[in-house]
Amino acid sequence: MRLTLTTWNINSVRLRIELVADFLQSVQPDVLCLQETKCPDDAFPLKRLKQLGYEHVALNGQKGYHGVAIVSKLPFDATDIRVFCDKLDSRHISVAFGAKAGLAAPLIVHDFYVPAGGDIPDPEANPKFAHKLSFLDEMKSCEPLHPRGDARHILVGDLNVAPHENDVWSHKQMLKIVSHTPIECEKLLAVQSEGNWIDVARERIPLSEKIYTWWSYRAADWAASNRGRRLDHIWVSSALKDAVSDYQVLRDARGWERPSDHVPVTVVLDV
Repeated sequence: MRLTLTTWNINSVRLRIELVADFLQSVQPDVLCLQETKCPDDAFPLKRLKQLGYEHVALNGQKGYHGVAIVSKLPFDATDIRVFCDKLDSRHISVAFGAKAGLAAPLIVHDFYVPAGGDIPDPEANPKFAHKLSFLDEMKSCEPLHPRGDARHILVGDLNVAPHENDVWSHKQMLKIVSHTPIECEKLLAVQSEGNWIDVARERIPLSEKIYTWWSYRAADWAASNRGRRLDHIWVSSALKDAVSDYQVLRDARGWERPSDHVPVTVVLDV
């Protein structure tokens, strides 16, 4: 069975529901993982998505901030929400696909929105940055994020860290900028290592090549300046390493009308 999965920080799902609809009609992923939905569960645009064939939705939202959702053509066998740093701030949801979706073996999808961390890369001076570092530490120690053996897991989302030199437009100029500071990169890579995760982008695209998934709203011309960062990630457990057949970043989405500052990132797997 071929599974197409997209992750996208939509930066308000209600504001951009027609962009979501256009994307779903064009790309037709089986599963769409959204972050920063900024929407309480009872106001999520379910009707519009169901009209498009996405009848299965797992929600963890809140009014005005954060929020994650998994939208699917395939039914879930189970859903789960984990709390990190003792904060009820809607940053994780996971679903299990199995017999109901026609799979012979379970497949778990985790959708994350890691804290951005504010502007000052000092945990003593900036509680938001301290929260981000603690969140990454808890991800590292979270046992359900340690798939072993033949466990088939996918972890996606806006992880708000660009961990490698060519995940940012200028490694040297970004070293003291939140999202690419050495401590953040070290902690995110420790999450990856502890869970034995495979970073699909860097498995398929050499570390020597630039990859971006986010461009700031502050740039007068985002395409001309091209000061991007790779904040949006797709990781797979070792059991799925050979299942990946394609990986795409839809850069053009950053130029759509009233876009998110993040673009959709899509993986295709044979599951």
